Amino acid sequence: MPVPVCKTARPLLAGLALALLCAPVVASTLNQNVSWTIDRSGTTAKYRVVAYGDSIYAGYNGSTTSAAKYSAPTVDAEYLSALWNADVESVRRTKSGAVASDVYKNKIVAERSYMQASSTRVVTFEMCGNDGLQARSSFKSQTGTCNYSVLATAEANCKTYVAKAMDYINTNAYAGTKVKIIANLHYPGYNADNVLSSCTDASTGARVNMRDKFLPAITRMNYWMCEYARQKGFKCVDNFAEYMGSDYDSNGDGQVDSQALKYVAGETEASYVARITGTLKGTLRDANTHFISASSSADYIQSDDTHPTYNGSTVKAGLFGGTTGSGAPRYTSFSGGKNPIWNLYGHERMGWLLSLYGPTSAL
Repeated sequence: MPVPVCKTARPLLAGLALALLCAPVVASTLNQNVSWTIDRSGTTAKYRVVAYGDSIYAGYNGSTTSAAKYSAPTVDAEYLSALWNADVESVRRTKSGAVASDVYKNKIVAERSYMQASSTRVVTFEMCGNDGLQARSSFKSQTGTCNYSVLATAEANCKTYVAKAMDYINTNAYAGTKVKIIANLHYPGYNADNVLSSCTDASTGARVNMRDKFLPAITRMNYWMCEYARQKGFKCVDNFAEYMGSDYDSNGDGQVDSQALKYVAGETEASYVARITGTLKGTLRDANTHFISASSSADYIQSDDTHPTYNGSTVKAGLFGGTTGSGAPRYTSFSGGKNPIWNLYGHERMGWLLSLYGPTSAL
């Protein structure tokens, strides 16, 4: 089994991507593009998984020059390689620090050629994390009377560009693409946000609990990711439920927490928000301590309190260009459709979730 990557401190983080405050000569966004092929022994056919997004799909690890080799899309490619008995190329076209409009315009639209290749079988994207975290940062810096418009703007922008991205992918992806997937947001810093704001509410005159203010916003963003997916022919990977909910029934309601928290196709926004922020709020847990059972846990979040943990080595991605390479799969078969570490790292969990929507055949 590969050795897990150790964590390193990154105190200057400013979003789902990076603020790069330690490198003032570069901008606050960074292209981190990787093409890695799972080279399966004895196969000749090769298919492609295309992933667009920000630092989550990039496999950001705190570096401006490298990223995780096995971020979620490449984990997915490894599963699909075994399922299809073929080589699978994981193409990650990502921009760490990018808000939803940036991912849409400068990755999905500007780099549409990657999903137009005839080898493409899966197209997936994630966005909106930086919209939310930049709004959170802005809100945390407020004094005087709280201005909630920054959160509303983040929600509106997310909703707009998620819909645009799906429509564009539906129109431009290779006709032989088998499945299209969006991945929604986990809540980084869930425990850290359980503090009072510096600003005061205009109606009550009291400071507000920041987690109580941010949770409904991220919940509404996640709802529309999954609801638009239902409407527009996409699948929705519910990272929020799988990261923030334990893998056992902690409240005795007869449901495993991570399953109970999932978006239900066709439910209303009001119903979903009420479940997550009310009925099931007590089952939410910070993903730094994801309970895989009542007595054991795994850390899904790096020490920056934002980005998913990963297993294995890194590849060049960032200031000095990206990586195009190939290598043998870490695992050649999967008992029960899962590798041995599927629930031990954030990227492994997300990659397994993506693989659940993989078509049984690439033909």
